[in-house]
Amino acid sequence: MPKHLVAKEHDLGGLTVKRVLPHMQKKMVGPFIFFDHMGPTNFAAGTGINVRPHPHIGLSTLTYLFTGSILHRDSLGTHLEIFPGDVNWMTAGKGIVHSERETFEVRANPHHIDGLQCWVALPENMAELSPSFQHVKKSELPHLIHEGVMMRLIVGEALGLSSPVKTYSPMFYLDIAACQSSDIIRPNFDINDPSNLKVSHECGVYVVEGEVNISGATFKKGEFILLEDTDTMVTMNVSGRLIMLGGEKFEQPPFLTWNFVAYSKERISQAVDDWRAQKFPKVPGDDKEYIEY
Repeated sequence: MPKHLVAKEHDLGGLTVKRVLPHMQKKMVGPFIFFDHMGPTNFAAGTGINVRPHPHIGLSTLTYLFTGSILHRDSLGTHLEIFPGDVNWMTAGKGIVHSERETFEVRANPHHIDGLQCWVALPENMAELSPSFQHVKKSELPHLIHEGVMMRLIVGEALGLSSPVKTYSPMFYLDIAACQSSDIIRPNFDINDPSNLKVSHECGVYVVEGEVNISGATFKKGEFILLEDTDTMVTMNVSGRLIMLGGEKFEQPPFLTWNFVAYSKERISQAVDDWRAQKFPKVPGDDKEYIEY
């Protein structure tokens, strides 16, 4: 029977966030160790997203918007605005600093934001990679259209598709729009050969709009569902949109403290000390303030 992981709501300075992962019942789904739904939120002119520079280690951040835009800056010198359907994929590795704000044109007018942010843990042998940033436009992402279902693969590999986003462990992240009564097969599952499901493969479904049926249970907008190995199909009770994500299970989940992911508490403590001592690199053009630990 699929399991509903109830999100917790947070107010981050006027931005409503629904946080699913990490969850008391499930720390990770595949390599995904953090899952936030930002918004939907309306901002008045002069207000908006204003996340000051802050550090990360041991993970990749994935930003994917439904509506609105965010201005990304990082310590590599990246200065780029992300729009709906595009992918921002920042790999922190041994350490990176970034900020998330808005352009003047956005902040100076009433505006709206709605989207997802995920953190993907790096495998232990890759946790100290050199930091990197990749931006992929929606037109460069693979799509699949079949029997009332339209899919866009954001990262990883699934259903014969492969994303150009560079990943470091087996995973998938699909954005799906589907009409009523359509069926969506679980990635890495061969409907003609039920024994073909990878037992180490985990999968979660987030209902953005509409209503779905999974193994006889009904789930609605805003619900995150952790699939069991026997849950192989999602059926749309009502036309809508969903995110399907997952990948190979991490046998040794890393530690997560604040913005840091690592495989030892000592590495976490070192990152905290380095941030407090301001040993992390600065963000060019955005170095006048930062978030304290």
